[in-house]
Amino acid sequence: MKKVLHKGFTHALSLGKFLKYNYSFKIRSLNRYNLVRGFTLIELLAVISIIGLLSSVILSSLAKARDKGADANIKANLSNARTQAELFYADNSDSYGGVCGIAAAPGGSPSIRSLVTAAGATYGYTAVNGDFLIAKASNLTTVTCHSTASDWAAEVPLKSGGMWCVDSKGSSKAEIGVGANNSLEANSVVCD
Repeated sequence: MKKVLHKGFTHALSLGKFLKYNYSFKIRSLNRYNLVRGFTLIELLAVISIIGLLSSVILSSLAKARDKGADANIKANLSNARTQAELFYADNSDSYGGVCGIAAAPGGSPSIRSLVTAAGATYGYTAVNGDFLIAKASNLTTVTCHSTASDWAAEVPLKSGGMWCVDSKGSSKAEIGVGANNSLEANSVVCD
């Protein structure tokens, strides 16, 4: 006796016809169903919320990258200021006096004022009449530069927080503010 699978098809004779009939029926019914059906409101809202979440994560990481780039620019300007200060020292009879000022050394080397001002501009300061000792209204940090005949120090706030300080002793480091305005105390020529 032969086994009957479906609608009288027998195993030996009609298996191919059985599979062909059922397969084509399923394809026709699925195509008809997919052409009529669209996305539900919940599916659309889920996709929109996922896209919004991903874009907010990407934008926050881009903002952090932008701040790191600004900090790198500030550090580079202050590193160049240290090199310029040594040239100023050599051209100014082995004295750092006036290295933060506007005037050039007698030998022709410019002061570091423009480099410190450029670093402050990266942070968001605007120089007024060439003066970089200006507090930004939204933050109680200042761009500072102090010099004596034997030493000098300059610091600029970083976008990521804290201050970046360089001095004539070779220090180049981040500092957390000590006073209300900055970590480089009044007329101090050494990074703490």
